[in-house]
Amino acid sequence: MSLIVAFDVDDTLIVPAAATGLDRDVPNYDTIAVYRWFESQGHVMVVWSGGGADYARHWADVLGLKPTYCFDKHDAYVQPDIAFDDADLTLGKVNVKVRRVNNKVVRYPDRVAARRVQS
Repeated sequence: MSLIVAFDVDDTLIVPAAATGLDRDVPNYDTIAVYRWFESQGHVMVVWSGGGADYARHWADVLGLKPTYCFDKHDAYVQPDIAFDDADLTLGKVNVKVRRVNNKVVRYPDRVAARRVQS
């Protein structure tokens, strides 16, 4: 039986530069190993991101992943059987929360500032 397995990009497949203090985003090799295991079992693989389908495709290419689909995770056309994400979301039938590296660092200060203005 083939499952649909989805992986988020930021803080799941990659660790953003803001979290590491480096000048670039870096692969999260532990999560990529899990991705590759599911892929080797013949499952339908999805890479998605709140940053959009093009952003998800870009990172899949950079990481050498070969997903069946790339989606904006909020506009996904399928509900995965298993979803890996760093956020507390219920996008899959089973949701696996990936631990963030250096969770004390704000990832997107511009989004945080915009929320404060709206409040």
